[in-house]
Amino acid sequence: MARLAGIELGGTKTIVVLGEPGQLAARHILATTTPEETLATAAAVLRAWQAEAPLDAVGIASFGPLQLRPDVPGFGHMLQTPKTGWSGADIVGAIAGTVDCPVSIDTDVNAAALAEFHHGAGRGCSIIVYLTIGTGVGGGIVAGDAPLHGRMHPEIGHQQFRRMAGDGFAGICPFHGDCIEGLVSGPALAARFGCHPATVAGGDARWNAPAEDLAQLLASLLLTVSPDRIIIGGGVAMKQPHLIATAAARVPDLLACYLPDVDAARIDDIVCLPALGEDAGPLGAIEIGWRAIAV
Repeated sequence: MARLAGIELGGTKTIVVLGEPGQLAARHILATTTPEETLATAAAVLRAWQAEAPLDAVGIASFGPLQLRPDVPGFGHMLQTPKTGWSGADIVGAIAGTVDCPVSIDTDVNAAALAEFHHGAGRGCSIIVYLTIGTGVGGGIVAGDAPLHGRMHPEIGHQQFRRMAGDGFAGICPFHGDCIEGLVSGPALAARFGCHPATVAGGDARWNAPAEDLAQLLASLLLTVSPDRIIIGGGVAMKQPHLIATAAARVPDLLACYLPDVDAARIDDIVCLPALGEDAGPLGAIEIGWRAIAV
């Protein structure tokens, strides 16, 4: 099996891993600071592993938005992002210049979707959506073993939907205000509640509005992408599973029987937490590296 390395580049932490598809052998965790410091530290870890034995490929699973079209100037660069100092960062260039092997990149959510598709909750499916709810809200789509790309990559978290009656929270997204990311991300929930979300009990009525917002997104994805499964990870999802359960339970009513096989009896099978847990992202980075040499 190939000797692969991966970098899961997150908004607050970065994880550098060594392994093969479906299996991790080593990991190194560092804080995500400036592009220069973060990528240099990650590259140093890769060089140390490469000195022990050759690496066949490196996969990068990064927060975005990213330029993923190789025929467009700026391929592998970060696009305009709220993450201070990261707009325009040459992510691929910083890594490819330090290792003697192919380097491939995709979004962190597309990568996690690939890992779940092959090794987790998406096994046996034709189309899956992987959502992450944490510092932001992102979404990756895998259809027929391929992550979805086009003009860009999916930016599921920046969609806007019908709001629950009486909910006056303006949202915090600097681009769109009350898009899904601006309504249900960790920072959005903290702004909405006036405290850390973990301190708000699951049965508190304040969860009703964000649950409705998330339910609107889930219903829309079922109508537009027709996934077999929607897998929801990220810090908020993993620590507040009641939010996911409440939102999922609302979906059949929102669809009003338009999709006859999406009912109360099946919704828990369609919408679920990641089987790979917090390893979906790091294993996804390995999958991105594997695709660089296997496709």
